[in-house]
Amino acid sequence: MAAIELTGLSTVYPNGVRAVDSLDLAIQDGEFFALLGPSGCGKTTLLRTIAGLEQASEGVVRLDEADVTRVAAGRRGVAMVFQDYALFPHMTVAQNIAYPLRVRRASKELQKAAAESKAAGLGLSALLARRPAQLSGGQQQRVALARAIAMDASVLLLDEPLSNLDARLRLEARTFLKRLQRELALTTVFVTHDQAEALALADRIAVMSDGKIVQLGTPKEVFQRPADTFVANFIGSTPMNLLPGAVSDGLVEVAGTRLVPPADLALTDGTPVVAGIRPEYLRPAAEGITGTVSIVENLGVTSLVTLECPGDTLVGLTVPEDEEPEIGTTLTATPEHGRLLLYHGETNQLLGEARVS
Repeated sequence: MAAIELTGLSTVYPNGVRAVDSLDLAIQDGEFFALLGPSGCGKTTLLRTIAGLEQASEGVVRLDEADVTRVAAGRRGVAMVFQDYALFPHMTVAQNIAYPLRVRRASKELQKAAAESKAAGLGLSALLARRPAQLSGGQQQRVALARAIAMDASVLLLDEPLSNLDARLRLEARTFLKRLQRELALTTVFVTHDQAEALALADRIAVMSDGKIVQLGTPKEVFQRPADTFVANFIGSTPMNLLPGAVSDGLVEVAGTRLVPPADLALTDGTPVVAGIRPEYLRPAAEGITGTVSIVENLGVTSLVTLECPGDTLVGLTVPEDEEPEIGTTLTATPEHGRLLLYHGETNQLLGEARVS
């Protein structure tokens, strides 16, 4: 295993695009770490730079305290699973798994033993004679993982390995990946644009935008206290309510409701702010944000209710499936204690917690 340390890392393409921009990051030994962000944010380029498949333009990459910035990819002790798995179509499963050992000129006996061992651990023993075209997407994914593990690498890099699977297989693969990483205790970096995958799998998450890390923390920290409105809007299966408002007489007016800002903030009248509250943290109550029920969406065990509030503001909250309100009724909701966040309307940065006046 190995820790990963990136210092001042930048990757600039010939056209001048800074895909990774002056990034500092430390990934702990044995950690399951997720790089999360929308397409084009630089997460895959960062992964490929760690692997040595992209050349760092600036900065340093250290693996287990050794500077590998200019070391060739094949000598870094890093294994990578690509989004499309990159299996050799003319080779059997056994040959695909054993390929890293074949490149190292290991004996055929050692190659065969490694293929059988890794295949057994991943439930592939009965498929060793098949070729990739004869496998399902989930089986191909496991073959790619087995090949990576056969390298006995100290770092495992995963570039959206679940994106080609259907919804049911993705859930099964998520559980499988989590268990496998724990058993192997491999330092693992996982790239995804799916926030549900990152929240479910990672020990820590780096949310990226425009080549930079905008928030670094545990899944709980990133979900409950987004550092800015970009993270707040990106994280969550139901989008966070981001309600524009302004400061007046020391209070924040949002959606026809007055909020009390953090006591240590000195906000002048007219300062634009954004109140953030997740639908899951809003509860029907006698006081709070009041609006007219306009939409009710069934999510299974819960329903998402959309309220039309003063100022043409829409507010969503979740309710149990058997407590759905009727369309057109008036409903008041209040946030759970400590769940209402306040962001600066211009910088979009988190200011702190607020509460209903």
